[in-house]
Amino acid sequence: MKILFFGTPKFSEIILGGLVERGFDVVGVVCQNDKPAGRGNKMVSPHIVEYAKSLGLAVYQFEKLSLYIEDFKKIDYDIAVTASYGKFLPKRLLELHPCINVHPSMLPIYRGSTPIQSALLNGDKVTGVSIMQTGVGMDDGDIFVQKEVEILPEDDYSSLILKLAEIGLDLLCDTLKKLENGTATKTAQDDEKATFVKLIQKEDALLDFSLSAESQVNKVRALCEDPVAFFFLGEDRIKVYKAKVASDIQGEAGKVVPNKKRFLIGTADGVFEILKCQVQGGKVLDAKSFLNGYRFKTMEISL
Repeated sequence: MKILFFGTPKFSEIILGGLVERGFDVVGVVCQNDKPAGRGNKMVSPHIVEYAKSLGLAVYQFEKLSLYIEDFKKIDYDIAVTASYGKFLPKRLLELHPCINVHPSMLPIYRGSTPIQSALLNGDKVTGVSIMQTGVGMDDGDIFVQKEVEILPEDDYSSLILKLAEIGLDLLCDTLKKLENGTATKTAQDDEKATFVKLIQKEDALLDFSLSAESQVNKVRALCEDPVAFFFLGEDRIKVYKAKVASDIQGEAGKVVPNKKRFLIGTADGVFEILKCQVQGGKVLDAKSFLNGYRFKTMEISL
């Protein structure tokens, strides 16, 4: 069975690498186009481009898939696999060969592009992975198999994406084998139970200390890679990579709690403790190291 793989971010890379390592015949990778990045807006390829090439795979980057159906007809493949590709596949493309998708949620919960971040933002204790038939709608295809995954209190996006990708890889490989021998079965989703999630913008990462400490810790957990959660202390923009609820101390909402060893900020119902952060232009530091070198000009968080 020859596989054409569609994917772009880290989640995709793990699935792709696992397929190749386990001996599946991947004939090429379709990913999103290069995008401008950094201060100079230099065009940068998705990391999966170099990774796919290192595996000896052909790479295809099409801005609009519907304009390249004839090109896809020339690719020798039997099935397409999508994993966080980031774009809808047009009906004409789906009609060429079967296509299945690895989606990191317990569908129909969290249909859309940010299921992992959304589970963390909402403080969920459980999430999961679904292997589904790819259709023209938003993650609404029939389900082949699903598996729940516990979200531990110490999990953040970086750790959870690894767990979900590894489990998704196992489920995908099993489904591919069943499809090949004709034993795969699938079940329709209950559309009435569907929830949808949206893209996360940079402004969504702003911390709001008028809310609960737990909700803001969840935001840090969900956005620890991109965009990183942040707040303003005077004119200084401070990114927060790791935080926890400090249950042993009290503070006033929106104000830094004086402490020489711990970086504490009051919230609506408790204290938010920063464990790892970065002031703009500086290095990512643990809280103690940050406090040793930072000079507070104000103790109030800017809105």
